[in-house]
Amino acid sequence: LLGSATPAIESYYNAMQGKFGLVKLLKRYSNIKLPKVESIDLKKGYLKKEMNGFFSKRLINEISSQLEKNKQIILFQNKRGYSKVLICDSCGIAVSCKYCSVSLTYHKAFNHLKCHYCGYIEPLENDCKSCSSNSFTTKGFGTEHVVESLKELFPDHKISRMDHDTTRRKNAYEEIILDFQQSNIDILVGTQMIAKGFDFDNVSLVGIIDADSMLNYPDFRSHERAYQLLSQVSGRAGRKDKQGKVILQTYNPDHEILDHVKKHSYDKYYDLQISERKTFNYPPFSKLLIVRFRHTNHNVLDKVTNRFSTFLRDSFNNRVFGPEYPVVSKIKNYFIKSIMLKIELNKSYAEAKNIISLLLSHMKKNKLLEACVVQIDVDPN
Repeated sequence: LLGSATPAIESYYNAMQGKFGLVKLLKRYSNIKLPKVESIDLKKGYLKKEMNGFFSKRLINEISSQLEKNKQIILFQNKRGYSKVLICDSCGIAVSCKYCSVSLTYHKAFNHLKCHYCGYIEPLENDCKSCSSNSFTTKGFGTEHVVESLKELFPDHKISRMDHDTTRRKNAYEEIILDFQQSNIDILVGTQMIAKGFDFDNVSLVGIIDADSMLNYPDFRSHERAYQLLSQVSGRAGRKDKQGKVILQTYNPDHEILDHVKKHSYDKYYDLQISERKTFNYPPFSKLLIVRFRHTNHNVLDKVTNRFSTFLRDSFNNRVFGPEYPVVSKIKNYFIKSIMLKIELNKSYAEAKNIISLLLSHMKKNKLLEACVVQIDVDPN
């Protein structure tokens, strides 16, 4: 039994094709209306100087209004920490992880910089390692920064956050949820932890601080994930008695995905996504298989993946894509490169996997893999 207000594209397609049975619940319990979603254009907000930090004037006014009514608010920001990047004002170099190809996230509460991929931590230095300047600028913001700003704006209210950092302690997750349910917290700031499964009676407003960060990821499922997450977090508002409100801040208010979120129009969103999937031959119109190679030397990795992709094209021709480095091309000192294989639905998936296994065995036998770590991801999510 699969149940969701935002089904995966493949699952809904199977239901439309009659492979799955389908039951639709078109109304909320007790016929409560779905929340009213309002988008705020951040470009106009900054041009008109109506922004207070990263809060629009409209969002601040709505938070104030709901607090006066003794209602609770959820604010969603899908980045933890204080700021995403710390940049030297003199040389412009961002402080990066020594083991991964990502910048370190600044955590003000712990006064350290942390990599969210490998867990590497280094203390906050007063001087830049490149030019010895002692002036830094933070770029981007996370839940920690949002909470700090809210406490300045609403000093008389209890504000808390729920993310990986605040829920690591035993029972911390349950304690935060219980406090919020008992109205001991007025504003709860959180990552995607707060998006699913909660039924808070007194929440009348949900604020989405930065909707754009989820839309611009180079993956064919990025718009699907964005729609699901934004719809789910929006659904936390107005679950009892009155219709809730959602304030969605974005630089691109006319984006088609955000438009479907505002209109709660899953079917139209599905039609858009399934059309694109068909045009570019992505699931459910094909099957995907990704072979990932990891090595500590990128030159060796390039040689191995180029060799493997040549062998693969002998069998699969234009069904082979790559090799390519992903967005984060190094994790824990290992460089990463991927090759993607698209297989038509009428072709044998098992045969494709057998061919790949034989090629890898051949390369390993002839010492062509050169200590590469190989991972095969079937139907990647």
